Amino acid sequence: MRVLGVDPGLTRCGVGVVEGVAGRPLTMVGVGVVRTPADAELGHRLVAIERGIEQWLDEYRPEYVAVERVFSQHNVRTVMGTAQASAVAMLCAARRGIPVALHTPSEVKAAVTGSGRADKAQVGAMVTRLLRLAEPPKPADAADALALAICHIWRAPAHSRLQQAVARHASATALATAPASALKGRTR
Repeated sequence: MRVLGVDPGLTRCGVGVVEGVAGRPLTMVGVGVVRTPADAELGHRLVAIERGIEQWLDEYRPEYVAVERVFSQHNVRTVMGTAQASAVAMLCAARRGIPVALHTPSEVKAAVTGSGRADKAQVGAMVTRLLRLAEPPKPADAADALALAICHIWRAPAHSRLQQAVARHASATALATAPASALKGRTR
């Protein structure tokens, strides 16, 4: 499985591609940051992020895109920028038919370090260890993007099984509660 992780941001949007399957050693395929000037107009910044993400999608051809789920912060302006960059990443993936998964920061930290309260240094250290890198990716946004991809690879099998179980349950419940006339002629 090849996953593009995206740590959204207007000034620095971390991107990282990881390949592998749960339970096996993972490989970093690429890591970087899409940057935009803080003094540029918002629309131009979003277009620059779109172009950057499109280049990553063209070059690395991921099967999934994992994006950090935007959460409430004290600074509304920061949250808006993060949400806008996140939407651009989701749009780029959706345009190509690539499934998108959203993971919260605490979910990612817990998956990579074992603690949902880990700090950036701990996340960077574990990403370095898990991907067998010589040093932590810089800046932290790049390491966070790799952590998102790792989290998705490790959580995807369980998430898929959960979705299948929910679908089976919904189907069984629909059959059990359907009126007899709707079931006429159906074999069980």
